[in-house]
Formats: sequence, structure tokens, C-alpha cells
Amino acid sequence: MNAQRREIINAYIQNKGEVKLKELEKLFPEVSTMTLRRDLSYLESKGQIVRVRGGAKSINLFSSLKEDMYNLRAMENVDAKMKIAKKALAFVERGRSYFIDSGTTMMCLAKVLPDEDLSILTSGPNIALEIIKNNNPSVTLVGGQLSRNNLSTSGANSLNFIKDINVDIAFMATSGFSLEYGFTCGDYNECELKRAIIRKARKVILLMDVSKIDKNMPFTFATLKDIDVLICDKPLPEDIAQAAERYGVEVK
Repeated sequence: MNAQRREIINAYIQNKGEVKLKELEKLFPEVSTMTLRRDLSYLESKGQIVRVRGGAKSINLFSSLKEDMYNLRAMENVDAKMKIAKKALAFVERGRSYFIDSGTTMMCLAKVLPDEDLSILTSGPNIALEIIKNNNPSVTLVGGQLSRNNLSTSGANSLNFIKDINVDIAFMATSGFSLEYGFTCGDYNECELKRAIIRKARKVILLMDVSKIDKNMPFTFATLKDIDVLICDKPLPEDIAQAAERYGVEVK
């Protein structure tokens, strides 16, 4: 039933180019709004659509402009991502080791990192190239299979690579978050790498702009109890703020 509904939704979006969530609610009155959002998240993870505020667009609209998925996300919420990145600098100290996740928010962090003695491990080749422009940080790139969608490495080789590596602080990114499903991403291998890094890091700092709230992707890599600090661009909704406090998460 889920597969059939998603096929119909995808065909509907490809035909119209862009649809609003309210249209889908009318098209499937027996299906909850949350389920429809999960359907859109699934289709986005497959590279068939791009979720936008209040609905979704066919990826073909963007392909005609010769833009890829990563560049589309890089253009979204730039001010919010840079604000988050600058907040994260409060946790960066000379002489310590860090993991910097892949993603557009992490690229903002890479751009503002100080040119100091930092040991950086990252799964983002583009992030490694950005940081290496500085003279002092040492940069190690996690090996593995490269995703065109988010410019990150993952897979069995990545997991083997980090077995003997430890980091003081892991700066992690997420594609979505909800109290029900936690922090989620759209790729299973990426999810496994994130989980492994979180287990090895002494402190886990999650960077997330509030547009990710109530957006659920297929794979959960962490919940609030797995992280130490949550950095956002705006105040959290009350229920999420209370949950973070219960789990002892420092919110910035």
C-alpha cells in the first residue's frame, strides 16, 4: 500500500511539477499528514523530488537548471546555517580532535574554522578541501563510497577506516528531526557511519536549523539521549526544548 501510494504521489508531482501538501491531503483523505510527509521524505531520499516549504517539487524542474541536490540544499537557509556554524566555534579549541560531518551546514562550519592546530576527520571531500586552505589544521578524509547527493563518503570501508580513530568532539548534521523518530537521514550507509562516529566521540554536538524539525527521513541515527549539545538558529518548540532538558542536552 505504501509503495503504491508513493508511486501515485511521485507521478502526480512529476506531472504537475510542484504540489502543496494540502493537495495531497485532499488526494488521500484517509492518510494522515504525517504519513504524507514521510512519503515526501522517502521520494526526496530517492532523488525524485525536492521538498520545499509547504510541499514538494519535481527534481526535473531543478535538473533543467543543471543544479544538483547538494547545491540546492546549499542555497537554502544560508543565514541560519552560518549563524549555527559561528555558535559552534565556541566548542573549538586548539590541540583537540574533531569529526566534521558532511552537509551544507558543515560546509559553513568549515568556512569559519580558525587557522589553528586542529586535528580534523571528515566524511566530506568538499569540506576537507575547504579546511585544507588553512595552514595549520591537519585533515583526514574518511575513505569509502562517495554519494553524489550529499558529497559524503560512507559504507563498509568507512566503518573499517574509523575503527581505530578517536575524536574529542563530533559535529554532526541531520536531514530531519522529530521527537517520534529522532535525528534522521536518507541513506542507510550514511546512517551507519553517523552511528559509529557518535559511539566513538567523547562529546556529540548536533547542528540543525529549525526547518529540519518535523521532517523525517527513512533512517534514524540518533535521538536526544545520544547527543550532548544541540545548536540551532532559533528557539526550539516548547515540547522539544523540554525533551532536551530531560535528557540533559545543552541547547544553544
